Amino acid sequence: MTDPWRRARQAGAVLIATFAVFSSPADALDELRFDVSNGDEDLSSSVQSASLLSAAQRDGRTTAQDILAAAGADYSTILGALYARGHYGGVIRILIDGREASQIAPLDPPANVSRVVVQIDPGPAFRFGTARIAPLAPGTRLPAGFARGQVAGSDVAGGAVDVAAKQWRKDARAKVRVSDQSFVADHTNHTLSADITLDPGPRVSFGNLIPASGSAVRDARLIEIAGLQAGRPFHPDTLDRVAERLRRTGTFRSVNVSDAAALRDGNTLDIGVEVVDEKPRRIGFGGEIATQDGVSVSGFWMHRNLLGGAERLRIEGEITGIEGNSGGTDYKLGARFDRPATFGADTSLYLLGEVERQDEPNYQLRGGKIEIGATRFVSKGIEGEFGFGLNYAKVDDSFGRRQFTYLTMPTKATWDYRDDRLNPTRGLYVNLDGLPFIGIGGSASGAKIALEGRAYRKLDPDGRFIAAARLKFGTILGSDIADTPPDLLFYSGGGGTVRGHPYKSLGVDLGGGNMAGGRAFIGLSVELRAKLKGKLSIAGFADAGYIGSESLYDGSGNWHSGAGLGLRYETGLGPIRFDAAMPVSGKTASGAQFYVGIGQSF
Repeated sequence: MTDPWRRARQAGAVLIATFAVFSSPADALDELRFDVSNGDEDLSSSVQSASLLSAAQRDGRTTAQDILAAAGADYSTILGALYARGHYGGVIRILIDGREASQIAPLDPPANVSRVVVQIDPGPAFRFGTARIAPLAPGTRLPAGFARGQVAGSDVAGGAVDVAAKQWRKDARAKVRVSDQSFVADHTNHTLSADITLDPGPRVSFGNLIPASGSAVRDARLIEIAGLQAGRPFHPDTLDRVAERLRRTGTFRSVNVSDAAALRDGNTLDIGVEVVDEKPRRIGFGGEIATQDGVSVSGFWMHRNLLGGAERLRIEGEITGIEGNSGGTDYKLGARFDRPATFGADTSLYLLGEVERQDEPNYQLRGGKIEIGATRFVSKGIEGEFGFGLNYAKVDDSFGRRQFTYLTMPTKATWDYRDDRLNPTRGLYVNLDGLPFIGIGGSASGAKIALEGRAYRKLDPDGRFIAAARLKFGTILGSDIADTPPDLLFYSGGGGTVRGHPYKSLGVDLGGGNMAGGRAFIGLSVELRAKLKGKLSIAGFADAGYIGSESLYDGSGNWHSGAGLGLRYETGLGPIRFDAAMPVSGKTASGAQFYVGIGQSF
């Protein structure tokens, strides 16, 4: 039988041991100090940024073993930071509770560490006595810091070699290399002589594109999309274009394009490409709430590689005006198929089909369209689109019950130089939409043109204050209001035009309480966005809109305007936006309006 007192003593011992463990002071680093003898704050900052001890303290890795390991590695890390600033005679001491870190045996660390002092005597900064790289390709401009008399940071020479090599590669010398180099430090005069010889190698032509295995996209389609032309002179910009063509399909999570290790016969260079596929299917949802417009919901299903050739199929639907005061509920369902590199590497094919029902305050429309066209990627940020379509609509409005059937030639050009599409802080965006239409069966012919420009600018170096502006212009040419499908006419009011006024509340007054869209439209918006703490920011904005019955602005139409404040919360999908706006001028005002959605207003 077990002695109950013995069991009690054992339990007491366990409790005492447990209390001792949890009540003992945790490993802590009370002080980490960097002393640079010449008082150079920039150098001290560079050393601390590179230091592994600093990183360990930030990460909370402050056990004695962690500190000793970081200190042992910091001798070479800090030395590299000194070399980068041109100090080649520095002396480094790392004292752990008064003991030199390098003298402490790794297998016999102290029980704990409370104080670490890093003492650095950087010595004088060395300057270039000789700074030479040869031969250089025509047009090479070496960095200004790589010159006699300049501070001889270790990374300066490396940066200069990179610049020289890149210029040779632009001259089709893909296998340029350093054939000889000499670095001599004179500790008496504190100078560094750098003499580097390059071997440009022969001029090279592109060979074959060789895809790595593992992608669900067929190799033949990868080669077709990349558009690398064998036999053309080598140029690094061509490799950038190959990578960009593959990325913009949206099929790949990552793309890596690289030179083959060796040249083939005739100084031909094969190019390897390695891609990692995105998940083939994607589902997305969105929503927006406005006081007058009601609730809008949207969703899509997308396949990124439908037929094994990076083809994209996107099916999306949208329901707007739910429980709103802007007519009834609108529905739209559409599908779009895109096949990259159909008419050359930079021109894609698209097919589009769409059906919709619009129940607006001034008209009801049931219709649909089909469209075929091509998207041309001119350069990074510039693309165009051209197609042919057939549209049909049944309309009930102030002009009666009518049908419209017309052929279209949709044309679009986009210049997008924003730094971020979801939350831009600088850059420009311009979009031009043209829609010539030819009536069939008595429908009128004409054209719709819409132009939109946006500009973004940081007002301070940190980007806390952002100014954003938008200008929109639209016109209908060739057909009058009564003969133009109402969904092509222009209205103003709501989140996309003038906040503070109900959706599509400004149009052309037909008399008798009837209204139609206009043939001319001008929209102006300005916002000042300011970041607060964390992920929050605020915005102040003002909008104005004009609708006229003539094709161009002649002053006979009507203006209205609104202004308000907004709150933004940053997420990975873009900012969640809440705007509150009041009407400033115009007869369509009806009190405060509120808008909730995802993404900036423009």
